[in-house]
Formats: sequence, C-alpha cells, structure tokens
Amino acid sequence: MFPRRFEPVLFGFVLSGLMSLLVSGISTLMSVGPVPVFLQLWLRAWLTAWPVAFPVVLFVAPVARRLVQRLVLQA
Repeated sequence: MFPRRFEPVLFGFVLSGLMSLLVSGISTLMSVGPVPVFLQLWLRAWLTAWPVAFPVVLFVAPVARRLVQRLVLQA
C-alpha cells in the first residue's frame, strides 16, 4: 500500500473522485434526463470535473478544517 505520509493526498483523491462522480451524475441527469446515452455523458462530465475537483479539495480541505476548528467548542 502507500506510506502514511500520503494519507492527505489519497484522502483528497478519493473524496474528490466520489464527490465529483456524484455531483456530475446529478447535474447530467438534471440537464439531459434519463436518455440512452446518459452513462457516456455522465462519464465525460465526471472525467472533466475530477481533475478540477482534486486540486481544489487539496487546497480547500485545510481551510475547511481550520474553519470547523473555530466553530467547534474546545473541551
């Protein structure tokens, strides 16, 4: 497997892949409906979205983590 030091990048890779898959699927379905070529359109949309989502997640995750830490009461 991978060394532990790659955990944040692997987490971002998996998270961005799953989220972009879900969002592109919903967006594609809302845009074109359940057409016969839906899966091809969804795959194309996902493969376009994922390379954008991955670096965004890597940049935004630390910002979101700091924001959440400020919003949560410290015990």
